[in-house]
Amino acid sequence: MPELLLPKKNKRNLLLKLRPVFRWFLSLSSSPRAIAGGLGIGTLIALTPTEGIQIFLAVILATLFKVNRAAAIIPTMVTNPVTVGFTYACSYWLGSMILPGPPLAEVSALFSEIAHTMTHLEYWNIKEQLLAGLNMGKEIYIPLFIGSLEIGAISGILVYVISLKILSIFFTRRAEKRLLNNRLKA
Repeated sequence: MPELLLPKKNKRNLLLKLRPVFRWFLSLSSSPRAIAGGLGIGTLIALTPTEGIQIFLAVILATLFKVNRAAAIIPTMVTNPVTVGFTYACSYWLGSMILPGPPLAEVSALFSEIAHTMTHLEYWNIKEQLLAGLNMGKEIYIPLFIGSLEIGAISGILVYVISLKILSIFFTRRAEKRLLNNRLKA
C-alpha cells in the first residue's frame, strides 16, 4: 500500500502548484457552501453531453440554486476534446444498462469522431459543438444522457461534500487568523 502513495516531496510540489487555484477559490466573495455548491453543479453539467452550452447551463443552474456562478463555470472545462471520448463512453455504457442501445464498440468510434470534430471547432462556435453531439441520434443520445446524469450526480455530490469540507477548514482558519491579528493590533 505505501508504494501507491506519492512521496512526500511530490505531494508538496502538487500542493504548491495548486496553491493559486485554492487562493482564487478562497478569494471568492461567497460562503463555503455557495462555492462548493457551484463546484458541484458545474461538475454535474460538465459530465453531461451538452458541450457548447455547458457554461450557460452552469450559470443558469447556479443562479437558480443561489450558488457561486464563477465556481460553477470552472468544472465545465473538464469536458474537452481530450476527455470527451472517454467520458461519453463511460456514460453511454452506464446508461445502456438502463436503456439498451447500439453496442459500445460502434458508439465509441462515434465518440472519438465527435472529439476529433471538437478539436477543429472554434471555442465559441456553439452551434457546431451542439450539433456534433445531437447528430448521434436518440438511440445513442438518450442512454448517453441517462448515464451522464448518473455519473454527474454522483460526482457532483462528491465534489460538493469534499470541497465544502476543505473550504470550511480554510475559511475557519482565515477567520481565526484575522481575529488573532486584530487582537495583536489592539
